Amino acid sequence: MDWLGLHFLPSMPANGRILLQCSHNPPLILLAYLVACAASFATLDMAERIGHVDNVNARLRWRALGALCLAVGIWAMHFISMLSFRAPLDTHYDLPVTIASLAIALVSGMVAMEALSYPQLRPGHYLAASVCMGLGITAMHYLGMSAMHSSATQYYEPVRFAGSILVAIASSLAALILAIRLRRGSGMFHQLLKYGASLVLGAGIVSTHFMGMWALHLVVPDGTQMQMPATENSLQLSLTIALIVMLIIAGSVSAALADKKLQAKEHDLRRVNALLSQLDQARASLQQVAHYDALTNLINRRGFNQIFAERLMEQNLANGMLAVMFLDVDHFKRINDSLGHDAGDELLKVIAGRIRGATRANDVVARFGGDEFCILIALQDIEEARQMAQRVMTKMKDPIALAGRRMVMTTSIGVSIYPADGDTCDELLKNADLALYQSKGNGRNTLYFFNEALKNKASLALHLEEQLRNALTEGQGLQLFYQPIVDLQTGHVAKLEALVRWQHPLHGLLTPDRFIAIAETNGLIAELDNWVLRQACMDLAQLCDNGFEKLVIAVNCSALNLAREELAQEIDAALKEAGVPPQRLELEVTENALMGNISNTVLLLNEIRKLGVALSIDDFGTGYSSLAYLKRLPLDTVKIDRSFIIDIPTSTQDMEIVQAIIVMAHTLHLKVVTEGVETPAQLEFLSEYGCNYVQGYLFSKPAPLEALRPLVQQLNQRKPSELWPSTHLLDAVEMSMGEPIRPGGRRETGHPRPDRFRSRPHR
Repeated sequence: MDWLGLHFLPSMPANGRILLQCSHNPPLILLAYLVACAASFATLDMAERIGHVDNVNARLRWRALGALCLAVGIWAMHFISMLSFRAPLDTHYDLPVTIASLAIALVSGMVAMEALSYPQLRPGHYLAASVCMGLGITAMHYLGMSAMHSSATQYYEPVRFAGSILVAIASSLAALILAIRLRRGSGMFHQLLKYGASLVLGAGIVSTHFMGMWALHLVVPDGTQMQMPATENSLQLSLTIALIVMLIIAGSVSAALADKKLQAKEHDLRRVNALLSQLDQARASLQQVAHYDALTNLINRRGFNQIFAERLMEQNLANGMLAVMFLDVDHFKRINDSLGHDAGDELLKVIAGRIRGATRANDVVARFGGDEFCILIALQDIEEARQMAQRVMTKMKDPIALAGRRMVMTTSIGVSIYPADGDTCDELLKNADLALYQSKGNGRNTLYFFNEALKNKASLALHLEEQLRNALTEGQGLQLFYQPIVDLQTGHVAKLEALVRWQHPLHGLLTPDRFIAIAETNGLIAELDNWVLRQACMDLAQLCDNGFEKLVIAVNCSALNLAREELAQEIDAALKEAGVPPQRLELEVTENALMGNISNTVLLLNEIRKLGVALSIDDFGTGYSSLAYLKRLPLDTVKIDRSFIIDIPTSTQDMEIVQAIIVMAHTLHLKVVTEGVETPAQLEFLSEYGCNYVQGYLFSKPAPLEALRPLVQQLNQRKPSELWPSTHLLDAVEMSMGEPIRPGGRRETGHPRPDRFRSRPHR
């Protein structure tokens, strides 16, 4: 039977015979297997390169090279295997047919590399490609077999023939699957897998050839003379073909390896470039973060200082002038507390835009943090700075729509000038801050230029702060003065108000207005309050020993100290340490201090009241004066401020106010103390309208406890109708104090009393 020019055994002629003395040369078979394995490895390597290359032209080149390696490898394996075939016949090969078989092998290789160029293959694609490859390989094999010419006729057994085709298709399918699976990966294990896969694929290719050879039967006519051909030429030709093919495969693999290394270097270079680009972006971002405020997009303190140093150097060389303006938004904290921080941030953005809009293009505007801004401008004269500040203040007063409200914000500004107010950045900024402090301390919404007086004041404050800290640490220099509080019912001294003084080694005796604000600003007020409390309790113990068992001492409490939860425990500890009953201590707090946080204040005052300590509200009428709050507080006494007494009896309005306060306090079951009593007319008015206690220069100025003891003893022996101290008694007290105390002598009228130990506004 003949099919496509092939002869099959059922059609073998009757006058022929089959040759049985055929064999193969084992070394050449091994050489053919090695060539097949090398071709398989090269194919896998080319497939890997195709999977890692993005350039289209490069992919085409690697596909062509892979097809060449696969084709010449399979063809060389077939040709070397044919040369290893030994039959007792004189054989030779038809060169055109042999070259045609190589062309078929190239087509099969191209089909294989085309399939491997896709990232993924479906099962149908795998099958179609493997069938095409298998048919190509078998076509190449049987066409190469037909190139072998001899006196014998080639016949094939049909079943084995079909088996060779199936083996070729199966080998092709295995090659495709392994090539696609192994083209992604790296490392030693991946390389070992490629070597193992190459051995398996080489065995499959060789199996295809020898399956076809197993199906082959050579039939010679009867009477044909047999002879064994020489093997030297076959061996030389096989080695030559193997060497050429190995060189081609080795060159291809080397090129793939070199390209892989080059691509890895390019990849590393791209990564390095990407990292450098990211570093540049990160550096730019850090520069932005380091020198600009994220909320307002103005430069921050760091960026401002850098520009300030550069501008200062420029103006120094040009003998020019600079102005540094510190701006602080007035009462900004109330916005955060009432509307929330988000609203506060939106307000800061608007304010920053308005400040920027009021300045010139070359002016530097920075946000230092919170609600503080700074402007740096070059100028010809100081008036430019004043005009700039006024423009900013005017711009700020435009209504701002925020959270459904329309509000007007103001700003306080402090200005320092280079070179008049300093020649360094730090000095100019510090001086502008001092000017701002002065602006805020004088009512806000104002403009102040720096002057030396501010610097001297700041230096003095720093000096006093250091020495006050030492005085508290060492317990030296501080002392308590007392002022009597007289009961109008009995005419006796019922209480003594404790007032702190500081005997400074250079400045003499300092009243609280000189150092209380310093203590509050620098965190010393709690320690100072505690010292006053303990000293007053020890003085109470001394009074008990001297026969004043019923005398009460009133101690003032700072607004900042009233916010501390530890206050009740400190009061209890001071009383227990001195061994005096709590009923003999009274705590005076100002009206504004009570209203700071009314809920917490009520809780704290209740704790103090549970100890047995009396509570008094000081300076009543100067603050909120809210009856709704007043009735909630556990108070015992209301003290009327001296500002309502000073013009009595000439001021009818003040008389009516004081009368109303007394009636209101009595309605709430509170006692009334009036301070600042200096004339008999004032005393008579207060006595007439039911005031409970009076205090003032009419009886005594504040004095040390030892100096007041004779006055207290004398007053406690007099009748209510004899409230005016006798002349000889006052003379005795004056001699002990070294200064006049009676009315008409040297008094501190005309100014607010410096004796109050209370909170004062401070920056």
